[in-house]
Amino acid sequence: MKREEILASILERKIVAVLRTKEPEKLMNIINAIDDGGISVVEITMTVPNALELIEEVTNTTKRDVIVGVGSVLSKEIAEQAIKAGAKYVVSPILKKEIIEMAHKYDVPAMPGCFTPTEIQTAFEMGADVVKVFPADILGMKFFKGILAPMPHLRLMPTGGVSLTNAGEWIKAGACAVGVGSALLDPEAISKGNYKKLTENALQISESIKGSMG
Repeated sequence: MKREEILASILERKIVAVLRTKEPEKLMNIINAIDDGGISVVEITMTVPNALELIEEVTNTTKRDVIVGVGSVLSKEIAEQAIKAGAKYVVSPILKKEIIEMAHKYDVPAMPGCFTPTEIQTAFEMGADVVKVFPADILGMKFFKGILAPMPHLRLMPTGGVSLTNAGEWIKAGACAVGVGSALLDPEAISKGNYKKLTENALQISESIKGSMG
């Protein structure tokens, strides 16, 4: 898939599951469980043990229509390694032009993290495909509406502050997609191997998104 096709698919699916599990051996079960609930875009963060190997394993072995990306990327070198391992998009908590350029070199979307209006516009001018507004819980939905009023050309995705029930409200506030972590990927449920709970969570947030779109 080309960068534009990957991006279009992510924007259509609306939900990016941010996987930060400390139990990497359970990763495939987690991905399958949330996919059963309608969430098929997953971001494996570099904070997960053996993240690069896991990205390669998931992309090479899954039979599901899952889009696997990499998160918590802090350097262009890590971005390149992750893409070579199979990551189809690159997410960072910070704004670095060289990370965006590296993602585009390999024809995959770049989603840098920003916090201020100036940072967000700068990211857009650097070629960011989506701007990850992080941590979004501090800024809130009114911030999205405020930013998009004078700058409607932006694609903003909140990470932090997205719950199972308010995801649709973020979309109504102007978000192009939402990033969701612990609210969806309940650590206690994962610890107990309760994957049914993850499927239920995924279904709930998927319904929230559908409700926001009429």
